[in-house]
Amino acid sequence: MKELEHPWQLEDELFSSGASVVCGADEAGAGPLMGPVYAAAVILPKHLTIEGLQDSKKLTPRLRERLYDEIIARAVSWSVARVEAREIDETDILSARMKAMQSAIDGLSVTPDAALIDGNRDAGRSSRITAPHRCIVGGDGRSASIAAASVLAKVSRDRYVTEVLDRLYPQYGFAKHKGYGTKLHYDMLAQYGPCPEHRMTFLKKWQAQL
Repeated sequence: MKELEHPWQLEDELFSSGASVVCGADEAGAGPLMGPVYAAAVILPKHLTIEGLQDSKKLTPRLRERLYDEIIARAVSWSVARVEAREIDETDILSARMKAMQSAIDGLSVTPDAALIDGNRDAGRSSRITAPHRCIVGGDGRSASIAAASVLAKVSRDRYVTEVLDRLYPQYGFAKHKGYGTKLHYDMLAQYGPCPEHRMTFLKKWQAQL
């Protein structure tokens, strides 16, 4: 598995600009048809090397689990937050993503001087990143801090979907597809209809075809 090429370059740019504490923030679960969107924020010890750390989407589930344990054991501070499906429907997914990331940053036990945010957006209609920050496109593949946050967010969401939502609503097979729009998921929606965890704003096209 290829690791991050320059894992501390972005953090070092902020350090050289006067920041002494930098966190990375990322979210997981923006695309699925159900469940909450998760976010994490992580402050790592400066220039810490974590073997295998990479964008969580490029890691196997087993490696993500191993990295999750190592990150929470070695981080200066870490925090995970989520925004529920109902609020996603009441606002919009971009606002929910921003709220989740800012909530994760707010949950850190050490206040960062600056945050590295994965992506190119920092505001939705109803929520925004209010902490001092810099948006980084593809940050989960460029920054150790963001990559660590991506792992915590992804593992936290997958655990919740698998260990909680799949047991509450076993008919949908959530543990298999994690809520994404697979054929199995749509087949189960056709058979059982949506459950309270489904994002109804994500099902408008599906409903229009009924």
